[in-house]
Amino acid sequence: MTEREQTPLGATAASGPPPGGTVPAYSAEPVARRGPDSLGGLLLILAGIAAAVSLLLDWLADVDGTGWDLVREGFEDLGGIVDNGLWQPLAVVLGGGVLLLLGIMMWLPARSHRFLGLLGLVVSGLIVWAVVVPLADADWEIDAFGPGFWCAIAVAVLGVLGSLKALLTGKRYR
Repeated sequence: MTEREQTPLGATAASGPPPGGTVPAYSAEPVARRGPDSLGGLLLILAGIAAAVSLLLDWLADVDGTGWDLVREGFEDLGGIVDNGLWQPLAVVLGGGVLLLLGIMMWLPARSHRFLGLLGLVVSGLIVWAVVVPLADADWEIDAFGPGFWCAIAVAVLGVLGSLKALLTGKRYR
């Protein structure tokens, strides 16, 4: 018996959908493009550069000593850095180094840089804390601080902005 003889009267063999369906073998959704996060990476790289510059400048207006001196003293007295307040320069400089590395990694192609943005935001939060504590101790008198501390503030601001940019930017589609 042929296929034509098996079909009922008035129906054709091509009247129903084919058995495999009409769904294509490929996805109809847009494809996420792999690319760098240029702005977020640039902001984090600038934060790392500002941390490096803060090593060369005075942090306090009335004390003669650069950020490098404060970091060296902090490493020499690791047991008492919380008590003597030397954790702040260490947090800013080491956190700036981490932000620099994260910024370089954001220039590498990826579908999303949200995880790097989250890591950067955690590090930036620590840096913000390290900047706000001395400001609060000085009763928000900015005259007590030198240009190195202003660079530390720049590290905090640039780190938060770059991290938020990477965290809030989703996948890019073609």
